[in-house]
Amino acid sequence: MVIKKVIIPVAGWGTRSLPATKNIPKEMLPIFKKPVVQHVVEEAMTSGLTDVVFINNQNKKIIEDHFDYNLSLEDVLKRGGKLEILAEVRKVAEMVNIISVRQKKQLGLGHAVLCAKEVCKNDPFAVMVGDDLMFGVEPGIKQLIDAARTENMAVVGVIEVPEAKVNRYGIIQGEEFAPGMYRVRSLVEKPPIGQAPSRLAIVGRYVLLPEIFDHLENLEPGVGGEIQLTDALQGLALDNKLLAVKLRGQRFDAGDWVDYLTANIYFALQDEELRDDIVMRLRELLSCS
Repeated sequence: MVIKKVIIPVAGWGTRSLPATKNIPKEMLPIFKKPVVQHVVEEAMTSGLTDVVFINNQNKKIIEDHFDYNLSLEDVLKRGGKLEILAEVRKVAEMVNIISVRQKKQLGLGHAVLCAKEVCKNDPFAVMVGDDLMFGVEPGIKQLIDAARTENMAVVGVIEVPEAKVNRYGIIQGEEFAPGMYRVRSLVEKPPIGQAPSRLAIVGRYVLLPEIFDHLENLEPGVGGEIQLTDALQGLALDNKLLAVKLRGQRFDAGDWVDYLTANIYFALQDEELRDDIVMRLRELLSCS
């Protein structure tokens, strides 16, 4: 199974992050020195994916521009002798091949994926939600790609969440057949607390086969009046064609303020030049609270 394309839906309005996202896409908010979406694209790149399909809207061209050359800025950096920064800026433009598809109406994650049908055609592909960050020894999406290649099936990434948060996610019910791997029997989108079949929540990482488009095209609007990807995945589960992998590593939801701020601290602590000062300032703040 050859997987080269990744769909990254970025057309949403980012209402959870207002007012910061009034005029800036949530995907362009910085996590330490990089915008959120660059972290996602870098995870895709290090996992062997080469073609990034942004599902975008008319107000978010800045996301595509971030992965292009900025010749005026490069000239300023070159004339200023800032060659190290210049190399870093150029590297962003050379990461991957960018393809943009317009989602004219924001009708849910399932609809966003369906918008990429003509780009993906008959090839398997990955889906990475543009504000969901995964970090660890092995990239989150690569864990799914490896499982999909081994089992020749669609795979979703899951994490275990507290009972009090099951109503924020799609939740799977299935059997574990290998460490951290599950045969998915059913899924439910945002079940009420106390009624979820498990605490295994689907997060923003998927590897899908072209057959998902048939399921998406036949869906009626689901929760929130949107075309839910979870409902299409339910069709795969009923046909015994869906697996789940419990993802290893750190996960941050950049649309959640606690996760967003924690991610910034996490990366700052990885920087040897900043770590000691950050720790000192955090201790000062905690002692005053």
